[in-house]
Amino acid sequence: MERKELIKQIFEKQSFLCVGLDPDIKKIPQCVIDECKAELEDGEEYDDSLALQLFNQYIIDATAPYCVAYKPNLAFYESLGAMGLVAYEETVAYIRENYPNHFIIADAKRGDIGNTSAMYARSFFEGDAQVDALTVAPYMGEDSVTPFLGYKDKWVILLALTSNKGSHDFQLMADANGERLFEKVLKTSQQWGNDENMMYVVGATQGQMFEDIRKIVPHHFLLVPGVGAQGGSLEEVCKYGMTKDCGLLVNSSRGIIFASNGKDFADVAAQKAQELQQQMAVELSKIQ
Repeated sequence: MERKELIKQIFEKQSFLCVGLDPDIKKIPQCVIDECKAELEDGEEYDDSLALQLFNQYIIDATAPYCVAYKPNLAFYESLGAMGLVAYEETVAYIRENYPNHFIIADAKRGDIGNTSAMYARSFFEGDAQVDALTVAPYMGEDSVTPFLGYKDKWVILLALTSNKGSHDFQLMADANGERLFEKVLKTSQQWGNDENMMYVVGATQGQMFEDIRKIVPHHFLLVPGVGAQGGSLEEVCKYGMTKDCGLLVNSSRGIIFASNGKDFADVAAQKAQELQQQMAVELSKIQ
């Protein structure tokens, strides 16, 4: 998806919400599992991947009016083996077929030596299950990232300053000149890509740090996890991180998809997504 199309979707829907599709099989509502088992044909055996796939479809249908992007996290699918990967591919295909204007991010955090990265890029940017963007770890340098940048209208989302507690272990380390590691990543990586094909992960829990980040990357989109279950403030993110083009994709996973584990799980997910969308509309009104 081109940058201008993503911006168009954001302002048309008055939303910059990304829904994280992290379907932990241990948290899937029992009603979904029961429905999967009830739909099996004679001789078919139940597999947990079927529940993941059905759960995702309910969540997608419920939240599509309120978001502009989906972000399946590969770990939740890979943990179920080959059938889990089938569930991931079917989820991507379901979004593509039913909601083609939604931006799809594969949260896989890939990154390796050049020829390996080229294969990862082929996995996610070619074929039937191709996505719009892929999260990539930048710490092996330029040749580990550039293979992902050779695809038209595809995006690399580099890890810059993440939302987890451990981010302080390395990302905030400063050199002799006071430049922190995440700032070095931001500055150096701009030589590899641009704001048409590269975004950055910046956790919502980093608060006012967005101000420092915007001094280095004033126009790039930021993928912002950590709003909701992790306690990040949407208002603070927008205050320091929003641009005239919005420039943000704010992700919420558990706070939406597991807001209820009862039969009303999809309705509650829709409610939580709508609440965030309404807050986002208020923030967007400030720049229009």
